[in-house]
Amino acid sequence: MPRREASLLTEILPPEERAIEAVVARYQRVAPAVTRFARSLSGDERLRLRLGSQASAAPGEIVLDPGVFQAAYNRQAPVTPAEVALASALHEVVHLVATGLDERRPLPQAWFPDAVDPLPDDPVSLFDALARAGGPPAEAMFLAVEDARQEAGGLAAYPGARSVLADLYASAVPAALERTRPMGQFALACFLAVGGYQTIEGLLGRTHPAVAAALGDATEAVAAAAAAPGPWEAASAALEMLAAARYHGLLTEASAEAPRQARRSAQAEEITTAVDAVRLVTPALKDPASYEQTRGSPAAVESTRGRPDPSSPGGDPATDQILRVSQAPQVHLPTGQGGRLIVSALPERFRRFAAPGREALEAAARDWAVARRHVSGELYPLFAANQRRGLRSGYDAGDLSPYSALLLGAGLYQRMFERRDLPTRRAYAVSLLVDGSASMLQSRALPGEGRAPWPMAAATLGAWSLARLCDELQVEFEVALFNRAFAARPDDTEAAYVERSHLTKGALRRSQGSHADRLTRTVNHYLVKPFDQPWRAAEDKLAGLFWTASRPAEAAVEARRDPRQAPPVSMFEKAANVDEFNIVHAARRLAGRRTQVRLLVTLADGMTRGSVEALGAAVADAESAGTVVLGIGIGDDTVATAYSRHQVVERPDGLAQAMVDGVRSALRRSIAVSGGRTWWVQQSRLYDEPTPRRDRD
Repeated sequence: MPRREASLLTEILPPEERAIEAVVARYQRVAPAVTRFARSLSGDERLRLRLGSQASAAPGEIVLDPGVFQAAYNRQAPVTPAEVALASALHEVVHLVATGLDERRPLPQAWFPDAVDPLPDDPVSLFDALARAGGPPAEAMFLAVEDARQEAGGLAAYPGARSVLADLYASAVPAALERTRPMGQFALACFLAVGGYQTIEGLLGRTHPAVAAALGDATEAVAAAAAAPGPWEAASAALEMLAAARYHGLLTEASAEAPRQARRSAQAEEITTAVDAVRLVTPALKDPASYEQTRGSPAAVESTRGRPDPSSPGGDPATDQILRVSQAPQVHLPTGQGGRLIVSALPERFRRFAAPGREALEAAARDWAVARRHVSGELYPLFAANQRRGLRSGYDAGDLSPYSALLLGAGLYQRMFERRDLPTRRAYAVSLLVDGSASMLQSRALPGEGRAPWPMAAATLGAWSLARLCDELQVEFEVALFNRAFAARPDDTEAAYVERSHLTKGALRRSQGSHADRLTRTVNHYLVKPFDQPWRAAEDKLAGLFWTASRPAEAAVEARRDPRQAPPVSMFEKAANVDEFNIVHAARRLAGRRTQVRLLVTLADGMTRGSVEALGAAVADAESAGTVVLGIGIGDDTVATAYSRHQVVERPDGLAQAMVDGVRSALRRSIAVSGGRTWWVQQSRLYDEPTPRRDRD
């Protein structure tokens, strides 16, 4: 294994870990420490830090641009990701807190040694004074010097963060010195010396001879800049450095062929390009325009009136989406692959369709011959007795047992009493995963009955029946939808969902380019009825979902008629699902219930668009951990490839029946294994014993 000192950040950090959502997630782990640092540095114990699309600083609030952090991860330096996360955040906070260039003063006489007439006494801004004294090169040189001065002072008490910045800068210096022209070399050397990252003596042998001579003359100015108490004093030192550069021919005056303004702009660009190749560029000190935008941005103005609304410019939809993705659980597959899964409650607005949904449920249950009452059937008394008595070894542990006298004589009564007190209720848990893509809402052929949009409707009816079964048996139960699309929020309406989707996608295309699709078409896991929620509290939502699934055209019309009240029916996009991530997450939630019997039912109308091998590995891993996994395919027999227990259905009545019968059979078997096998005749082998998965062609 290579030593840490020999490891480059680009080597130890794969590309997916340099993505913006991974960078933000790493920052959020150190955010509390960064907030404390910012409050200490500013002297404001109520200072708020948040992320936004545009860096800004105002009284009471600082907004950090996550793009600044991401740039740090593209460096080749012997530092760790955690070190970069903390150091780059502290670096940005220092500049946003310390950068205040609004003080106005009269033009300093020392800045105009050749002036014949007296200078006006009117106070001017610092950038106006620099523009008069030296133009764009003076502004660029000052910003480089001020950047280094702020870092040296703000991070003086944090040598660890300083060392990380030193490593980042040192790794970039050789290439920057090789590519840049003499004036750029001089400006870069001054930046490094003022910040204390390298010494003038150490830089002399690595620069052009004229640059080395200019640095020798600028030594006192460098020391003055490092010790400057404020930006005006730092600007004076920067102008002295420019004078040394001009004396040694690094800055040349404009010629007849090159107008003065164009020449000065080119010189400023040379200075900025050389310094930016090494430093972590902060918007507050990038150029005068960026400073004005940072200190006077809309977000900063709004912060003076209170915390900005999430839809305001400071907290734009693109940043909100990046934050949401970065906070999503990281799911790791048995194959070693990983990805983020956005877990959210199904939008509450589906309750709006509850009344017609209940009527449609009753009608569908009649048409498809699905039991509507006492779903558990003959399983109820056996299951209830098993829970109530706490059977573990196949004999009655109650005090009315015919063996009571014998057991009392053997001194075993106390042991039996303790066995009855074992917490045997809630020993079973069932989870249902339903494909929530748009293809589940499309019409399909029904033998002899034309076409109808039945897959998701039948799945929802099956979920309703399973919920009643589990409610009767007092079994923990969860229903979830999964898809891959722009993720809806629990409080979304159709109008809010569509508007936020358009705004987010447009903003991310501008800021993230080709990565926008990855950030907006996420893998989603919607909890319709979580384990910890009572069934009664989820009935209306599930009924509304059924009406949406069974009447998709009518639901779409209702959403168009009243989009600000209707549920977000547009969330069911036609997209490629990645089933394996949802199975791993659902199995993990099942394992967290600490139940003895766990059953996971997955229903989809096609195979995963991820990896069939990864899906099979996820199913096998869940099975090996003690979870029974049933795969039901709707008109698609590819479930046999990944699921050892599987069934293919072609009709809605067959789908609902397969879901209920599969769970009932698995619950029967769980009690039989516990000692009650003789209480009934074992049913279909389909759900009792796994069948070997077929290898893919």
